[in-house]
Amino acid sequence: MAEELWRNSATQLAKLIREKQTTSRQVVESFLGRIEAVNTKVNAITVVLADSALEAADKADREEATTPLHGVPFTVKENIDCMGSATTNGVPAFANAMPTQDAPVVARMKAAGAIPLARTNLPELGLRISTDNPLRGRTLNPWTIDRTCGGSSGGEGSAIATGMSTIGLGNDIGGSLRNPAYCCGITSLKPTTGRIPHATTIPPIELGISAQIMLTEGPLARNVEDVKLAYSILAGRDPRDPNSVDVPLWGEAVTNRRVALITEVPNVDMPTSHIKAIKEAGKALADAGWQVEEAQAPELARVSELWAYLLASDLQPNIDMLAMIISEKPTEMLRQLIEEYHPSKMPITVLHAERWRLSCLWSEFFAKYPMVIGPTWTNLPFLHDADLAADGSEITTNTLGFITPGNFLGLPSTCVPTGIADGLPTGVQIYADKWREDICLEGAAIVEKALGRITPIDPTF
Repeated sequence: MAEELWRNSATQLAKLIREKQTTSRQVVESFLGRIEAVNTKVNAITVVLADSALEAADKADREEATTPLHGVPFTVKENIDCMGSATTNGVPAFANAMPTQDAPVVARMKAAGAIPLARTNLPELGLRISTDNPLRGRTLNPWTIDRTCGGSSGGEGSAIATGMSTIGLGNDIGGSLRNPAYCCGITSLKPTTGRIPHATTIPPIELGISAQIMLTEGPLARNVEDVKLAYSILAGRDPRDPNSVDVPLWGEAVTNRRVALITEVPNVDMPTSHIKAIKEAGKALADAGWQVEEAQAPELARVSELWAYLLASDLQPNIDMLAMIISEKPTEMLRQLIEEYHPSKMPITVLHAERWRLSCLWSEFFAKYPMVIGPTWTNLPFLHDADLAADGSEITTNTLGFITPGNFLGLPSTCVPTGIADGLPTGVQIYADKWREDICLEGAAIVEKALGRITPIDPTF
């Protein structure tokens, strides 16, 4: 039925449109109907681009389908430039910040035939791992009304999980693609830093050192096939991002088919559901012919510590300015982080020398284990605003105990759901060495095939 088209994946929709089994207008109308039915419950979509999306759909229906996402709608996080709508960054001060050019990732999706459908929510300036702000309000986790949907791409996570979008764009400096994928039960790819370009026309255009080293754009979807397709569309050099590079998307076949399972993370006791998910993912890989064994990831505590110091090195000189833009409680949480990881405690030469040393250790680890599977978060999705409590910065850093290697060391990672436990999604995170997104995606596809997908869903409240 046309009204149920929103249940399909982006790849399936592109095929239906290409084979003229449906039209782009019917697809867009189906998603608009789903947004109308569901968004008031979860507040994931902030702006619906109905008129421009329908106009683009009609244009697509008049043309031959020659591009991979011809006529398929997608959503865009509100800190990514998408012409015709504000890049609000989730703060009132940027409510009318209109971009003068599409971000490279948006331009590439459009060139692939995809149609911007809506904008999605995020925390203020993307500086929390939960999604709430005074401009758009709180986005809810469709699985549970009292726990976070993750952040900072939380609007994307909740929208995709509930069928309001099939594929979307987010970014990641501290798990912001992976956090909502875990909390909402969907899939995402955090690529190698430089694989997918980042650029904006909203000041400040220049990135601080932590963002230069750790920030990347990436896709979210309900299945691995869609993430893989988006990866092939979004990757590659763009002159607006001097860090971006052209590197082959697919590496040589892996002959050393060993997988490391990470079931221990320093300073935390992971829930039994996490351990079970990791071992189930390991079994899926073993059944597919991989040699699976438990191992210790190199110096996770040190990686997380230095990630925090690097982030604080940009926050500390700008915190008073940030306090003029964002709310009091998030500002206080950032001040806690700065106090604990003040740049004066970590000379920049030591930080970067340590980053080099740890990068070497992890490269050696990947030489032994080309695929590494562990948790996404080290705990369950926390209650709303727990990250803003007196110990909020500690909750944040502990939660990200296996997230930070992806950012601090620039590694690719795919998140994939593994099932449901006590009403909440379970999932794992799959790492590989730099530029080997193909290994992450291969592992995620094996896990998905064995354990299935769990979205789209109706909100449980």
